[in-house]
Amino acid sequence: MHILFLSNYWPPEIGASSHLTFEMGETLVGFGHRVTVVTGFPTYNLPSLPPKYRGRWLFEEEMAGMRVLRIAVPGSQAQSKVRRGWAHLASPALYALRTLPVDTVDVVYTVSPPLPMGLSASAVATRFGAPCCLGVQDLFPQNAIDLGLLRNHALIRFLEAMERATYRSAEAITVHSEGNRRYVVSRGGRPERVQVVPNWVDTEWIRPGNSNNEVRRTASLNGEFLVVFAGTMGWSQGLGVVVDAARQLASEPDLAFLLVGDGTDRANLESKASGLSNVRFLSMQPKELYPSVLAAADACLVTLRPEVATPVVPSKLLTIMAAERPVLASLPLFGDAPQIISESGCGITCPAGDAKALAQAVLFLKNQRTVASEMARRGRRFAEANFSRVACVRRFERVFQEARRAA
Repeated sequence: MHILFLSNYWPPEIGASSHLTFEMGETLVGFGHRVTVVTGFPTYNLPSLPPKYRGRWLFEEEMAGMRVLRIAVPGSQAQSKVRRGWAHLASPALYALRTLPVDTVDVVYTVSPPLPMGLSASAVATRFGAPCCLGVQDLFPQNAIDLGLLRNHALIRFLEAMERATYRSAEAITVHSEGNRRYVVSRGGRPERVQVVPNWVDTEWIRPGNSNNEVRRTASLNGEFLVVFAGTMGWSQGLGVVVDAARQLASEPDLAFLLVGDGTDRANLESKASGLSNVRFLSMQPKELYPSVLAAADACLVTLRPEVATPVVPSKLLTIMAAERPVLASLPLFGDAPQIISESGCGITCPAGDAKALAQAVLFLKNQRTVASEMARRGRRFAEANFSRVACVRRFERVFQEARRAA
């Protein structure tokens, strides 16, 4: 098959969405398929635009056997949230324009959000006479409503109408958990078209490693019991609970928290942690160092705010399991992520926002190293059995093949 990706995020951008989509394409090429990618110039989680892309409107390159066609999206590098919001709305139409040099394709695939990507992919698929397959990663706009970020009723109604149209326009929809499937069906996705394909983790790339590594040395850490968060520091992560737990444990010897990443909430977190000697920060690390960040930890954090009511399985949960580190989760207790933690026995789940419970869980793992090690081993075994990259991409391949036959 010739599979066309419309992707809002793509390496060298750093983030779960860009990495997962890249890995899917790379694996499909390994299966013998042809993959073309249409995307923008890389800006997300990068300090600046890499030199080879500067001063260009269009750019073409090959990455891991894939043809990558880029187009500049005005406003994508802006600091203003309003301008970046408009860039999100404009990018799908520009990506559709960038598909003009592409020859006949068999399947068009994109990821939502942003919602307009689904509508743009559907229009492109119609032009090619191919099925449109939509991968739903976040349940937008409901997640923004839950967090109080969307309050304008007219805008909410408009976005919900766009969401229903997006789901109806796709010949196939994939979601990463059963809870997400129920939600998408409730919002207009046809049950027979909505399939669960878990996000995966590359268990060959992320493996158990030596904790006494360069990440600890960079952060001036030695033999402390180290609790690590690695990823985007945004509003929905609710990382204030980690700083509050660290404050409660300030007098505990040989214990440190390391928060690795960047995001809209980082400055606030650094201010909140001012004066705490047991909290350190590192900037977002290159993808190739991510396994070392996880390996440096004695336990790893997965956090979400209490307001996150939609079912979410953070991709970092799977990478922590693959790294053979115990999970410390501060999450809403309903949903799919706590179920995975419970079923696998890979860690401890605390109520979202409960700093006291999180502090107690940290102390338990620090004082019960044998138990912590067994949790870590269970997580690795569960990830290998259920979330391997090849097995999950094979399921995507079947979804694409079935959509092509049904079109």
